[in-house]
Amino acid sequence: MSADTDSTPEADRPGGTPLAGTLPGTLPEALRAELIAFRRDMHMHPELGNQEFRTTAAIKTRLERAGLTPRVLATGTGLICDIGTGDGARPVLALRADIDALPIPDTKTGCAYRSTVPDRAHACGHDAHTTVVLGAGLVLAELHREGTLPHPVRLIFQPAEEVLPGGAPDAIASGALDGVGRIIGVHCDPRVDAGRIGLRHGPITSACDRLEVSLDGPGGHTARPHLTTDLVAAAARVAIDVPALVARRVDARSGLSVTWGRIESGHTCNVIPQHAELSGTVRCLDLDAWRRAPDLVHAAIDEVASMYRAKTEITYVRGVPPVVNHPDVTELLRSAMTARRGAGSVEDTVQSLGGEDFSWYLEHVPGAMARLGVRVPGERAVRDLHQGDFDVDEAAITVGVELFTAAALLDAASR
Repeated sequence: MSADTDSTPEADRPGGTPLAGTLPGTLPEALRAELIAFRRDMHMHPELGNQEFRTTAAIKTRLERAGLTPRVLATGTGLICDIGTGDGARPVLALRADIDALPIPDTKTGCAYRSTVPDRAHACGHDAHTTVVLGAGLVLAELHREGTLPHPVRLIFQPAEEVLPGGAPDAIASGALDGVGRIIGVHCDPRVDAGRIGLRHGPITSACDRLEVSLDGPGGHTARPHLTTDLVAAAARVAIDVPALVARRVDARSGLSVTWGRIESGHTCNVIPQHAELSGTVRCLDLDAWRRAPDLVHAAIDEVASMYRAKTEITYVRGVPPVVNHPDVTELLRSAMTARRGAGSVEDTVQSLGGEDFSWYLEHVPGAMARLGVRVPGERAVRDLHQGDFDVDEAAITVGVELFTAAALLDAASR
């Protein structure tokens, strides 16, 4: 649900804002309304990874109106923007957002800002992430003009998070982390109420890779399977046995998991086909096991396929490692949220099996990602991520903006 259906005053929500008045960088009401309109416009015009030209232009225009100088990434979409100029002695704090959408239809009914693009939807909350970083940037830019921003902050609007291995490596190659000492981000969590965030030290997401398998062999009549390579049976055994084999070859605590999303073979009931295909993902909770995963998966597929004399062609696409939150940066986010809304607004969260290319930044600099609550408080139904009816309580935008502005101010004070 959105702000259209939730009129609860923000100050009356769980956590309140007991300390907000002691720290600058809160969100003015006029800007709050503008940001909601920006998010809805973005929601109506979703763009897939590396195609986010309209989105990039809209962000760039708004930042330029604020007197900033954003720079579009070398890939043509996405941008970075510095607020303030430093002497290089104090590393910059980076705020990261992802700007791409998903290739699925928007199935919300009666929603004034439903996607206008067929089979495209912001069903992962990237429109909210983008709006939060934009809003934080505009507030911090005003603090800079007033002379109250202690040290520079960089905004990173990254394309193609949903496209393995993600747009983060391209952003890094374009200089997104040059001079950066720490980086923070948020990800929408529909299981957490708006007004709250979830935090965790260490791994908070999992590694995620893509797997494509082709099986080939001589087919034939179903009356004579002994004269063929029975690829339907082979594909079925690969689908069932490979996940079990892989899971038995690593420590169970690593959470290494092969899950299929597609299996395809044959055209009619009485012909054994000559070709079969499977595709899926490999996910892992542990960084060391993730590094071993390609060899383990290849070996398991070849073992099972060989029992049916099927030839294999395996495409293993490296995706993203786990997001591993740095303890110091996680505590920075905790302190920032506590300063804005009290200690009760922060809850512990568990590691998920979802993947996030924010992890690539953490290969270079310490950082942390928070789970941003987007559920309407009191609502029982959960609108899960990557579903066509996904939406957010837009009160979460204010929470995210004020979390990031507080983090920028407290980070400056602590270093």
